[in-house]
Amino acid sequence: MTFDFSFFFTSILLGVGLAMDAFSVSLANGLNEPGMKKPKMCGVAGVFSLFQFAMPMIGWICVSTVAHLFGAFEKCIPWIALALLGFIGGKMLYEGIRNQESEEEKPAVGLGALIVQGIATSIDALSVGFTICEYGCLQALLSCLLIGTVTFFICFAGLAIGKKAGTKLANKAGILGGAILIFIGLEIFITSWF
Repeated sequence: MTFDFSFFFTSILLGVGLAMDAFSVSLANGLNEPGMKKPKMCGVAGVFSLFQFAMPMIGWICVSTVAHLFGAFEKCIPWIALALLGFIGGKMLYEGIRNQESEEEKPAVGLGALIVQGIATSIDALSVGFTICEYGCLQALLSCLLIGTVTFFICFAGLAIGKKAGTKLANKAGILGGAILIFIGLEIFITSWF
């Protein structure tokens, strides 16, 4: 495999496809925290980007070394994503309903919750390691870097859109953000069966 147009185009398309769940979660985070500053937006997008880079790379390493163990784990991916996103979304939904009449500012997404979101939205990217298994180490690394870069920009856009909508939706933002996370978890789980 060479570093031709097809390689870059495929890697960018993989990045766009894989970033959609992270985009939706970024949108929910922006809705939940409409006052988020640009440095934090870069940090949040960076966490999603890091996970979207790391998971396909880990998948590639697994396929290249211990593929038989990865096959058994692949069946658990939808369940893990459903549990993680359902928990975080349910918590946001509960807090949004509980604080609906309250004018106090919603708590910002913490690092722990952000890492869980990053894992939940990128865990399905492990299977991308199978699709790039014919790549050499340098090609796999560059492909994963492109996926991570695309994810960063898409997530940053999701945060910006969520912030704009969050300002307009005020008290409903936590409810909407939680519902979005639960929906994404269900979507990952349901589409894994078809």
